Amino acid sequence: MTGPVVVMAFAAAAFLAVGVFIAEAGAGTGADSSASVAVPSRAELDARVRALQVAPELVDWPYYGELLGARFDRHPEYQPGKAVVEDRGHPATGHLPPVWEFTDEWYDFRTSPRGAVRVLASADESSYEGGGMGRDHPLVWCREKGAGRVFYTALGHASEAFEDPDFRAHLLGGISWAANR
Repeated sequence: MTGPVVVMAFAAAAFLAVGVFIAEAGAGTGADSSASVAVPSRAELDARVRALQVAPELVDWPYYGELLGARFDRHPEYQPGKAVVEDRGHPATGHLPPVWEFTDEWYDFRTSPRGAVRVLASADESSYEGGGMGRDHPLVWCREKGAGRVFYTALGHASEAFEDPDFRAHLLGGISWAANR
């Protein structure tokens, strides 16, 4: 990536550091006057976007679901559960145990993104109550989109997550991969 990085965060009440789009500075065609941040066009996003988790239930932009590969549907109560690491060859998951015990909201998506994305970790719905996707429940994935990269994690909905060194390494690995670092 060249030039400075612009970070646009979308905040939700329960999120400490929700997700961000990271795009090259100057990539946009419009400006957000409240933050003086360039907003990229769809074509520019195809070529330049790098993504970390963004609250999918907050974004109705049609291209957003296409960019990530899935759309939020619902989630059960915040509770302990288990994430099964499917791909240990990615910097976001390589440091994690095969089964990662975590407390979160365990997002369900309208459809599984599997096949359109590289799934890194999925939910073990038998480990918590209220899951609605069944055996194929991706939680963390990545993909290349145009000339850019997308990293998505459905985890990290409480401040306690950011106290966990494994979670912080998960985010750093995903961001580094998305930024081609």
